[in-house]
Formats: sequence, structure tokens, C-alpha cells
Amino acid sequence: MNTACLFTISAPSGAGKTSLVRALLDKKSESLAVSVSHATRSIRPGETDGVDYHFVRPDTFEQMVSNDEFLEHAWVFDHHYGTARSPVEGLLGSGKHVILEIDWQGARQVKQKRPDTVCICILPPSREVLEQRLIGRATDDRHTIERRMLAADREMSHYNDAEYLVINENFDQALYDLECIIHAQGMTRDRQISKNQALVHSIPEEME
Repeated sequence: MNTACLFTISAPSGAGKTSLVRALLDKKSESLAVSVSHATRSIRPGETDGVDYHFVRPDTFEQMVSNDEFLEHAWVFDHHYGTARSPVEGLLGSGKHVILEIDWQGARQVKQKRPDTVCICILPPSREVLEQRLIGRATDDRHTIERRMLAADREMSHYNDAEYLVINENFDQALYDLECIIHAQGMTRDRQISKNQALVHSIPEEME
């Protein structure tokens, strides 16, 4: 058994998912990796191709879909996004836990293809707080914020798909909660048996 675990982390826009994942990666970079998704939207100021996303043309993306190269893909805010299968499998094969930052649609697709995936949903403490965070960004007009809130309602309505819920009211607490989830999954019986086979084989069979 490969002891590495695949995680999906989903959240409505403004819930703090990206900041939490970056902080988590800073603390656990030796054992944890974040898969870089493909996207057909234009690169934004401050973004780096291959770091934030692999930015590709729509026809390239469509060809990858035809070749079944994605673990998941979706149409979000007028653009295609997807997670390529090969890099994820390569990271898992190297022994690293892998995080996919994706929406509920993507998480559901990944879970169908890899049932051992652990799904995490990050939620804001309230819908009102989420809206204030989006307004506080000062990057979107009112119409865009309304679209994002509608999408957020849709995203949050699928919280029941996840094995774990993390409420991001306090950033440090939410980060700690994520660390605990990652650590706990590495301590499951099957993964511990796989990592400690010599010990397990030395233990007598169950005795009365």
C-alpha cells in the first residue's frame, strides 16, 4: 500500500482556502505537495505559469479531456479548470501527500475515480462574514460579488460530500485543524502497517 494520501480541499470563494493551503505547505513541505491545476483563463498580475496554474489554450485543454488526462475538470466562471492525473500520481508515488484545491464538482469526480481520497470542506463562520470578506478584497464590482455569493451558496450546499469540515473563523485554529487531519490520515492502521511491516510481522497472531 502506498502510504501517501490524496486530499481534496474545497471552499467557497473568500473562505480562505488558498491562504490556509499555502500556510500548511510552508509547514509541511517535506511531506506534502499541492497539485497545480490547468486553467484556460488569462494569467493575472502576480501569477506565475506552472506555479499558480498551468495556463493553456482552450483547444489544448479540450484535447487533454479527449485523452482522459484529467482526474477532474469543470467549467467555472466562464473558464475550464482541471487536475491532470499524471503529476498527481507521480507525487503520490514519491510518498508525498497531495492536496487538490478544487470545487465540489471536482472533488466528487476525484472521489469517484479514487475512492480512498479524503475530502475536506472549508467553510466561513457565516454567510455574512463571507460576503464581507469578498467586499473587503476590493477587487470585484457588486455584480461579480453577487455572482460569487451565488456560487458560494452552491459550493457550501455540498458540505455533506466531505469527510471533514473546517470552519475558518480564526486562521491559526483552522490551520491547526487542517494539520491534525493530514497527520491523522497518515496514522491510520493500514498506513502504519505498510510503513512498519517488520514490526507487524514480528507480532504473534491474535491470541485468546
